[in-house]
Parts: sequence; structure tokens; C-alpha cells
Amino acid sequence: MRHKKSIPNRSFRVADQIQRDLAGLIRELKDPRVGMVTLNGVEVSPDYAHAQVYFSLLVGDPHECEAALNEAAGWLRNGLFKRLAIHTVPTLHFHFDKTTERAADLSALIRRANRGSGGEGGGGTA
Repeated sequence: MRHKKSIPNRSFRVADQIQRDLAGLIRELKDPRVGMVTLNGVEVSPDYAHAQVYFSLLVGDPHECEAALNEAAGWLRNGLFKRLAIHTVPTLHFHFDKTTERAADLSALIRRANRGSGGEGGGGTA
């Protein structure tokens, strides 16, 4: 029974290690389409055959960066193979993470709603 409990934890540890190692490997890429990339998360399939890698981008075109990362996935996987001590290194699939954009849009929407109703109540002064 102990073995079954440790499997999910191992999956999380492997995903975390992949994320850390990939961050270093991505910095080594020479592709100009890959700018300042932040890895937001990695999800590894139960059989460790595939890893979904979610990233955000500070500057540049997210679609071009996603294409460049997916083109470099083989080289990145090879780099992971040299760094990780696991039998199967997953195939990497990169996806632009729109969570930060959605959060910014939602914050702007809330600010607009508060501004619209803020002048009617006894608003605070600064």
C-alpha cells in the first residue's frame, strides 16, 4: 500500500524537476523567437510519456515562441535525458499559459466596475 501512496508524489517531484531543468535549458536556446520565458507549470502523464509545459512570455509573440519551443522540444528532451535520473523522459508539449492575461483583464474589469460605483457611496479620500 505504501507504494501506491508514493506514486502521485513522485509524479509531482518529476514534474517539478523537469520544470527546473527546462528553465536552464531554455536559457541556452539560441532561437531569437524565444524571449524571456517563464515556466508556469509542468503536468506529466501517469506513464511519463508526455509532459505538458505551460509558459508565459514577458516580451514577444507568444505563438512564435510556442512554435520555437515545440521545434526545440527534441533538443530540450535530450538535455533533460542527460540531467534526469529517470527511465523515461517525457515528450515535451509547450503551451502558452493565458492565466496571467486573464487575471489582468479580470482585474481591469473589477477596477472599472468599482470606479463606476465608487463615486456614489461616501468614497474615501487620500
